[in-house]
Amino acid sequence: MGKDDIYVTKPGLPPLEEFIPYLEKIWEKKCLTNSGPFHQELEKELCDYLGVKYISLFTNGTLALITALQTLRITGEVITTPYSFVATSHSLLWNGIKPIFVDIDPATLNLDPERIEAAITPQTTAIMPVHCYGHPCDVQAIQRIADNYNLRVIYDAAHAFGVKSPDNSILNYGDLSVLSFHATKVFNTFEGGAIICPDANTKIRIDQLKNFGHVGEVTVVAPGINGKMSEFNAALGLLQLKYVDQAISSRKAIDESYRKHLKGVKGIHCLKTSDELSANYSYFPVLVKPDFPISRDDLYQCLKDHRIHPRRYFYPLISEFPMYRGLPSANKDNLPNASIAAQHILCLPIYPDLEFSLVKKICHIIAEC
Repeated sequence: MGKDDIYVTKPGLPPLEEFIPYLEKIWEKKCLTNSGPFHQELEKELCDYLGVKYISLFTNGTLALITALQTLRITGEVITTPYSFVATSHSLLWNGIKPIFVDIDPATLNLDPERIEAAITPQTTAIMPVHCYGHPCDVQAIQRIADNYNLRVIYDAAHAFGVKSPDNSILNYGDLSVLSFHATKVFNTFEGGAIICPDANTKIRIDQLKNFGHVGEVTVVAPGINGKMSEFNAALGLLQLKYVDQAISSRKAIDESYRKHLKGVKGIHCLKTSDELSANYSYFPVLVKPDFPISRDDLYQCLKDHRIHPRRYFYPLISEFPMYRGLPSANKDNLPNASIAAQHILCLPIYPDLEFSLVKKICHIIAEC
């Protein structure tokens, strides 16, 4: 990573001196993992901050997705989006579940509820939508379909930390929601993740599954996995939580600056955010439309030539990778909106300490390209 290079996102890190007391407490207590004091404290603090009832911390978001499916004993087929990071559908394959890809809404880039019903078969047991870039899915429409067909709903909410609808956390919708605390996320624990659930019994099952299925010292009740978050990561999370509102506020200002400077650039379309939601500004995606003078890939290369490193996120579609392309639902003809989005999307750099002068420079380069 070059010193003067600008990447699509960078982890926001609190001052090092503030982390030292946490390390000293870990050393003092000699408890490094297995639901230690910082782990328990972070779960409580996150419940309060996010407005959720129960949360179970994980070593990463992928293991949280895999465990969420096991928690609800999902089998058969699951309807999901091709427009996401591969962890979404990989979690299905790891559980022996067949992904069924459904097209996205061209405006939100989220799973299109109007296309879900046509994909339901007798083998369908659940829907796994993604709150893409932290923009919420149409949760009411998806829940109506799930209720009509007796399906479970697990949200991949990796991007949606802190996002709220007018009266509720977006994480409270569906049967379960899964967060990622990867280093590039709005809130991070270097590596980490979590499952949000609505009741104590479900949390007990989740916590058993993430600890090898252990119940007590000598009893194992399920084929669980090792998904426990360490005390080190939990401590970092507690420190990060003190700064997350400040980080989101900085991201919002950067988002507004991008929109201001790109407003007159023909062929660059900024995705809209809803005024009714508390966004977290986790990404700044733009669509490079056909009326822009050069292609998305040429613009991508032009920015890289200027030591600016955007990301074609998400490209290619999950459905185009070898382990998925043989599925009938992966046919491009079934996914026109997702295919177009993948060919035109470009996520520009956004992180709390990105300077406004650099935002202006990036926009100037885009206009000049």
